[in-house]
Amino acid sequence: MFRLLIDPPQSGRWNMSLDEQLLVSAAEGVATVRLYQWSEPTLSLGYFQSLAERDMHTASRHCAIVRRASGGGAILHDRELTYSIAVPVRNRFSTYATHLYDAAHDTLVDTLAEWQISAEKCLIPDDSHPQPFLCFERRASGDVILDRKKIVGSAQRRNRGAVLQHGSILLARSEFAPELPGIAELARNTGTTHSQQITSEELIARWLPRLTEYLKVELVPGEITAAEKSGAESIAASKFGCSDWLARR
Repeated sequence: MFRLLIDPPQSGRWNMSLDEQLLVSAAEGVATVRLYQWSEPTLSLGYFQSLAERDMHTASRHCAIVRRASGGGAILHDRELTYSIAVPVRNRFSTYATHLYDAAHDTLVDTLAEWQISAEKCLIPDDSHPQPFLCFERRASGDVILDRKKIVGSAQRRNRGAVLQHGSILLARSEFAPELPGIAELARNTGTTHSQQITSEELIARWLPRLTEYLKVELVPGEITAAEKSGAESIAASKFGCSDWLARR
C-alpha cells in the first residue's frame, strides 16, 4: 500500500520541505505518491547550481526561488504538475535508480497516448558542456520528450533508508520561461486531434490508474500526520526557507 497525497498549490519552500519529510517518512516505512502544484511561479534550482546563474535567465528573474535537494537543472514551476514518489529502500522500486524513472515516465507516455499525443522516452542524451541552465533544455536517457522537446524531467535523492523521486510535467508554456513549449503547444505542432490543453485534474485522473497498475500497489488517499507537518515546518525553517541554503553555491 502507498499513501496518495493530492495537495493544493503551496509555496516552493513548503513543497520542497514536505518532499524531504516524505523521504524521512519513507525511511520509517511509509511509501507515498504526492501530486502538487505551486502557489506562485517559482524557480527551483538544482542542488549543485550556482545562485548567480539565475540572473542569466531574465524571464524568471522576479519569480520566487528555492533550491532543491535533488540535482539537475533549474525548473520554472508554473503551468505544470509536480509529482513525488518516496519509497523505503526495501521496496523493489528503490533497487535501481531507473526503476522509479521507468514507473513514472513509462506510464506518463502511455497516459498521453490516450489523447493521441505521441510522447516517447529519450534514447540519446545530450552530453554537451556546459549544460543549459534550465532542466527542460537538457536531455538525459529516459526523459519524456514530444516533438524532440522535453516535457517531463525527474530527479532523485537517496538517504540510507529511502529514495525520493520528484519531477515536473510541463503542461503548457509559461510566460516566465517562454523558450519552453509545453504539452499544449507541442501537441498542436504535431497535429494531434486533441486541441485543448490538458488540465492537471484530467492528467491525474488518467495517470493514477496506470501508475497504480505499474507499481502493483494500492494507492490509498490520505493526509500527512501532525508529526510530518511539524517535521516539514522545521525543515522549511532550517533549510528551504533559509537564505544560507539558497546561497550555498
